[in-house]
Amino acid sequence: MYTNKQVWSVSYPILLSLLAQNIINVTDTAFLGHVSEVALGASAMGGLFYICIFTIAFGFSTGSQIVIARRNGEGRYSDVGPVMIQGVMFLLVMALLMFTFTKTFGGSIMRLLVSSEDIYRGTMEFLDWRIYGFFFSFLSVMFRALYIGITRTKVLTINAIVMALTNVVLAYAFIFGKFGMPVMGIKGAAIASVIAEASSILFFIIYSYITVDLKKYGLNRLRSFDLALLTRILSISCFTMLQYFLSMVTWFIFFIAVERLGQRELAIANIVRSIYVVLLIPVSALSTTTNSLVSNAIGAGGIQYVIPLIKKIARFSLFIMLFFVAFTALFPQFLLSIYTNETALIVESVPAVYVICGAMLIASVANVIFSGISGTGNTQAALLLELFTISFYAAYIIFVGMWLKASVAVCFTTEILYYALLLVTCYIYFKKAKWQNKKI
Repeated sequence: MYTNKQVWSVSYPILLSLLAQNIINVTDTAFLGHVSEVALGASAMGGLFYICIFTIAFGFSTGSQIVIARRNGEGRYSDVGPVMIQGVMFLLVMALLMFTFTKTFGGSIMRLLVSSEDIYRGTMEFLDWRIYGFFFSFLSVMFRALYIGITRTKVLTINAIVMALTNVVLAYAFIFGKFGMPVMGIKGAAIASVIAEASSILFFIIYSYITVDLKKYGLNRLRSFDLALLTRILSISCFTMLQYFLSMVTWFIFFIAVERLGQRELAIANIVRSIYVVLLIPVSALSTTTNSLVSNAIGAGGIQYVIPLIKKIARFSLFIMLFFVAFTALFPQFLLSIYTNETALIVESVPAVYVICGAMLIASVANVIFSGISGTGNTQAALLLELFTISFYAAYIIFVGMWLKASVAVCFTTEILYYALLLVTCYIYFKKAKWQNKKI
């Protein structure tokens, strides 16, 4: 059974890495919030489109991470490398396909989804550059899967700091035309993010070559394409790929609904979403830890420790979130002032901040338990639970956002509905389903 110290030793580097990575989101939103509401709204739409596609790669890497963690727990270290290498080859092909798809059809898709001509033009200006990041971000997630799977997570913090510092400096220079650069606005934000992702890959390659025992993990030689191994990885990953993609699509539906309420509402939603994502960082770190430790525990023959482990991490997550939610609820205007100096925009955003505070208390427990299901290897079950909950999520946001045209704060109550349903369904699954004997 893992101790609190062991859980934290795996979790805190992931938390710090996510914090550093989300500095990119915060700085881009904050910088563009001082450019215009159109730039802020367009970056939200373009960013969500990018993330929807990126989550396909992230879902594949999560499935790969589960397999790597299981092999690591079993002591089959030399089988880790082949999973990593096949994943890299697969995601390089996926990056090329997604880049070509977006170049060809991205404009037509956004034309159907965005009603404002100004937002549409800004979104396309952002996407035209942002999609080059596919080639770097798709590979980065495989390095993340490797290091989380073998529980060497400290490197993720260093990598994320490198990426965040690169992005902050370049975004400031490109967006506002500093250090001799021309003023690029929203295009500058996209270019800075791509270069930051490239720096991440360069760091991972150098670090891995210097510090990792490549022979031990079977990474000391390139391998030919192995369809049988890739099929085994996809048997786990295909469900997480679809799960993450559908989850982000519902976020996209949320912003489509809000965009139809107006540019001001879209700006509010983007600012509040940025705070929301920051609040999710400790939850995401502990959820990722749950996924990896559950898979390692099962691989080591400790299936009886799975439920106690999930409960321990869920309690830990809730206690941490109580602190962050209390701070956010007490000082919402201070946090909002980071993104904009417009008093009216700050005041109008406060109610939505209070709503996400309530949602995060439920999310802190629900996400950990949900990641425990994936960690057992039952990714198909996790997908089915996600499909059930997001169907209610999508129906609710279409009803309150597109039909009732309710306020942004009311639209955000869909997060409370989503996490409440997810928590209940996950609890029922662990009580009733036969999850113990999944082979991967």
